[in-house]
Amino acid sequence: MNKAVILARGLGTRMRQADSTAHLDPAQQAIAETGLKAMIPIGRPFLDYVLSGLADAGYQEVCLVIGPEHTTVQNYYRNVAPRRVRIHFAIQAEPRGTADAILAAEKFVSGEEFLSINSDNYYPTAVLRELRALGEPAMALFDQLTLMTKGNIPEEKIRKFAICEVDREGYLRAIVEKPTSQAPARNPADALISMNCWRFPAKIFEVCRHTPLSPRGEYELPVAVGEAIAHYGMRLRVVRCHEGVLDLSSRADIAYVAEKLRSITPNP
Repeated sequence: MNKAVILARGLGTRMRQADSTAHLDPAQQAIAETGLKAMIPIGRPFLDYVLSGLADAGYQEVCLVIGPEHTTVQNYYRNVAPRRVRIHFAIQAEPRGTADAILAAEKFVSGEEFLSINSDNYYPTAVLRELRALGEPAMALFDQLTLMTKGNIPEEKIRKFAICEVDREGYLRAIVEKPTSQAPARNPADALISMNCWRFPAKIFEVCRHTPLSPRGEYELPVAVGEAIAHYGMRLRVVRCHEGVLDLSSRADIAYVAEKLRSITPNP
């Protein structure tokens, strides 16, 4: 498996929100106002670091799922072509959720298994490599304490995440969805959390085409995966990751992420 899909179509609502505590340079400020998180400059665009990690893990073909308005991304990678990965583009016409975004990459995948990740997360290279070499559909899971202590995801945010349940054979059994205001989250420190790092079979496209709307009114991958397990016979091997994830969701994240990536020279 050498194909990866990066979901970069999100609206970036939190990134567009002003934050008086975030000290941004003019270039970062300009990109933050567009909500295009993947292109936030940290010396180089954040997406360059993500692509470099994929190349280090052995991926060679990468599809960026973007919106029709994201010409900035297309122009950048046509002018600064990566050396180690080949970039493809797929257009999600409207921001209708991650399950809908995956459908835009179906032609690129061409019936093969593939990695799917978010554009605003920097994942450990080791887990990307393990997923590529595994030989079957899978997903990476992180425990809450690891995400807090080895990444930059605060407890109050993690407590809103879905919790994943694993069966005795090491496969995903269920995704317990995000809590509502009527049922506040009480995730234990060792709760297993998905950061949307998946190795999917091509069957996921059929599932996504029939996935119902989530409570948030979007077509979301966690819902699709739940449907795939319950009704399509899909099995996802769980890969436990004991490293953190760098999350670039808001302006407040930029300084921390920049510091953590300071010693890395991206080479996609």
